[in-house]
Amino acid sequence: MKLLLDECVDRRLAKEFVGHDVITVPQAGWAGVKNGKLLNLAQDQFDVFVTVDQSLPFQQSLAQFRIAVLILMAPSNRLDDLRPLVPNALAALTSCRPGTATTVGP
Repeated sequence: MKLLLDECVDRRLAKEFVGHDVITVPQAGWAGVKNGKLLNLAQDQFDVFVTVDQSLPFQQSLAQFRIAVLILMAPSNRLDDLRPLVPNALAALTSCRPGTATTVGP
């Protein structure tokens, strides 16, 4: 599965998603691109957009995009707070569907 890691997610988290192709927003050349345009660009190249932005589903009409969104619910976007969510995030990837958001917490 191809995953796009949001700018607000520590890039070092990418190596925790073993078995998946993970690219960060800056690596894709989209640093600074706002969420709506970012999802539009990403939907043709990625299966899932991984973020910690809990407000994204309220700001965007996700149903119009052909990409799933995985929201990591952690106290902060620090690697130490995100890393414990990885097992649940990996399990959730199997049920992520385009045009929807899946939330993963501890």
